[in-house]
Amino acid sequence: MTAQYLHAEFTAAFTESKNPLMSKDQIKFGTDGWRAIIADDFTFANVRITAEAIAAYVYAKENPAKGVCIGYDTRFGSKAFARTCAEVVAATGIPVALANTITPTPALSYAVRERGAAGGIMITSSHNPAEWNGVKYKGWYGGSGKPSMIAAIESCLGQPVPRTATPATIEEVDFVPAYLEAIEHFADLDLIAKCGMKFAIDSMYGCGLTLISDIFTRIGVDHVQIRGNVDPLFPGINPEPIEPHIRALGEAAVANSCQAGLCTDGDADRIGATDEHGEFVDPHKIYCVLLSWMLKYKNWPGAVTRAFNTTKMLDRICAKHGRELIEHGIGFKYVVDLMLEREIVMGGEESGGIGFQRHLPERDGLLNALLLANVMAQESKTLGQLVADLQAEYGEHQYGRIDLHVSDEIKNGAIARAKALEAGDPVFAGMPILRIDTLDGVKLYLDNPEAKSKPNGAETWLLLRASGTEPLMRIYTESCSKEAVAKLLESARSFAMGG
Repeated sequence: MTAQYLHAEFTAAFTESKNPLMSKDQIKFGTDGWRAIIADDFTFANVRITAEAIAAYVYAKENPAKGVCIGYDTRFGSKAFARTCAEVVAATGIPVALANTITPTPALSYAVRERGAAGGIMITSSHNPAEWNGVKYKGWYGGSGKPSMIAAIESCLGQPVPRTATPATIEEVDFVPAYLEAIEHFADLDLIAKCGMKFAIDSMYGCGLTLISDIFTRIGVDHVQIRGNVDPLFPGINPEPIEPHIRALGEAAVANSCQAGLCTDGDADRIGATDEHGEFVDPHKIYCVLLSWMLKYKNWPGAVTRAFNTTKMLDRICAKHGRELIEHGIGFKYVVDLMLEREIVMGGEESGGIGFQRHLPERDGLLNALLLANVMAQESKTLGQLVADLQAEYGEHQYGRIDLHVSDEIKNGAIARAKALEAGDPVFAGMPILRIDTLDGVKLYLDNPEAKSKPNGAETWLLLRASGTEPLMRIYTESCSKEAVAKLLESARSFAMGG
């Protein structure tokens, strides 16, 4: 069955969707907006409810005359859902600037800030599987909606919104060119053009499309592009730049003798990579490479932030350079909160969302792809060499994550049992529990004997976190070897399942 056929079938179903059973109770905002299964909970009826709530929030807390920017990704129905949001918002008297083409999330955020809009709506489900779609809200500053904003929008769900006699205007706009100009000025394209390196680029059928490839072609950088076409089925993968979905990029990098592979997720706000040997370079190492480069060459002022589930190698880099490191909850909205309150040079999270305050209070996969090439050019090293240098200086840090699709009963039971553990309890995975932190999920710090035998061995920790919007539990761990990570993940899987 072709993507074109499925698109036509889904579009017809969406257009006819008038299910009276849909309600605000089905709309739950997670760490980065509302996501749901297309034609199940993600319907036109629920999208209208969400758009009305956003319009009500804009009237209550922002200046509605400034208007709202709306963009959409490559998923089934996204363009139609964006148009529906535009019509709902415009019907309340709020002017709308609506994307006239597929738009990366950071490009939408950039447009919100540069146009002085009251806020933005992005139709995307980011890295989720093909059957999902979602709605992200962007604040007036050009970044993820702060927790207070999201809470206010949720409180407006299902509330009546006044209509104006004449709807406000809906202007169709291409948000992409101005955004590309901004990221091209942020990175040193002249340096990249002279480096003589070759790159593999993977857009995972998402909003990144051929944007980086087009830049590299223009400045004469040798490269190969894969999965730069639009395919809403995301065949064979979830558009998430991690294993196993990124393997095709690694194969392309090796087959074409590239010095790195650069990857963006479904809506192009997250970064992934492979080295010259085709090995996956996890987002933690990417963050560390970028942070180390920035502190070495730029020395921009400000503290550094990281999410609760992110590598502690960042702590060691910050300690070396005398930078404050702030740990926060999971979700880029917490980075945004900090960036709006004080000077933050860089903030990031486990899933590849990394942002620079000087650019936007927003994660940006396309910018970070350019910056990785920038670092390689400035250091005259492959990506694998840069990672090896970090491991040698700050100690070996290995990271792992598994996602368990389990019932709410199992995931909630596992979290309750983990919270009942105490430091001094019997060992977990053969390692004594040193302390427990419940900032976001349940994090166990463990006494790993192997770390003591290694120079500057990484601190060992394990985090269990239940999704608030899906029947899903994520387990994260970091330790001083791949073997330790594998052991910890299997022990945690058994624990979560009641073993």
